[in-house]
Amino acid sequence: MIGLLPAAVQAEQVTEIAAGLDHPWSIAFLPASAAVLVTERGGRLLKLEPGKPPQPIVGVPSVFLRSQGGLFDVVLHPQFARNGWIYLSYAAGTRDRNFTRIARARLDGNRLTEVRTIFQVGPAKDTPVHFGGRMAFLPDGSLVMTTGDGFDYREQAQRLQSGLGKIVRLSDDGRALAGNPFVGVKGAQASIWSYGHRNPQGLAVDPVTGRLWEHEHGPQGGDEINLIVRGGNYGWPVATFGKDYSGATISPFKRYKGMIDGRVVWVPSIAPSGLAVYRGALWPAWNGDLIVGALAAQEVRRIDLDAAGRVLGQQRIFPSVTARIRDVRVAPDGAVWLTTDDGADAKPGGRVLRVTP
Repeated sequence: MIGLLPAAVQAEQVTEIAAGLDHPWSIAFLPASAAVLVTERGGRLLKLEPGKPPQPIVGVPSVFLRSQGGLFDVVLHPQFARNGWIYLSYAAGTRDRNFTRIARARLDGNRLTEVRTIFQVGPAKDTPVHFGGRMAFLPDGSLVMTTGDGFDYREQAQRLQSGLGKIVRLSDDGRALAGNPFVGVKGAQASIWSYGHRNPQGLAVDPVTGRLWEHEHGPQGGDEINLIVRGGNYGWPVATFGKDYSGATISPFKRYKGMIDGRVVWVPSIAPSGLAVYRGALWPAWNGDLIVGALAAQEVRRIDLDAAGRVLGQQRIFPSVTARIRDVRVAPDGAVWLTTDDGADAKPGGRVLRVTP
């Protein structure tokens, strides 16, 4: 566990890009454009352009909307400018049988075409929580996505026969890749890249080093940031700093031989959601550091890293922003964009914010 550095003293400028949204979950920046895509957990994909109201995108797949279920992440193919592919992760199915899916589609103006499900987490579960659903492209062009443990199925995070509680690695059309660590292992799912995860809602690739960072919710305490490696076991539920919501002990182990410790562990929980590696010109001293949103703590934090990826400290940034932060993204110009986790019936409702020095 790493203590807090003094809060940032540099003033920030916060610009509200959109308001009154229904639990905005994720942001993607459209290249050669001032437009951005934003998902709402309720199932809408919006395009935001300067001077225009939010424009709904037609053709989004139907989602399983209950509790934490709904529409999650949106990412662009690395060659989006050439092929127009976008990827959506979302909850699908029914109350008794639901799962996380990935759909691929082409963005044609304000419409999705060629929409196709390319991956579905299995087995199905009957809980409407802990879906995961964060996605990112690795430097080799492969697609990775987090999957949650389903809450009541936490032991499956350790089972290679199950897709719950994992990070999966796929081709851009959804196939498991030959270089995955458990290809050929009897009974194991070939898509698994790492395992032992609980409820991961942050995933980010450093475009300079290629490192893959993830964070996940613990139960009562035990939120953590992990540096993801091929085939790594990140411990849940065998090793955790958290306790069950009943107060019961989940495991006697905080660490366990052969399992990878978190680079940062939060006790009590901050409920991290949204993760970005800062690479930009507006805060040059932050280059290579992690930017983390927090739902419960209602703040944004910077995790100070050295060149080797070791954690030097953490610091609250953007003190004028006090809200449940769902997503954090770094724009091409170096600005930090945030979404706040509020419903359309709340006041002020979910917002999209742009932060600059």
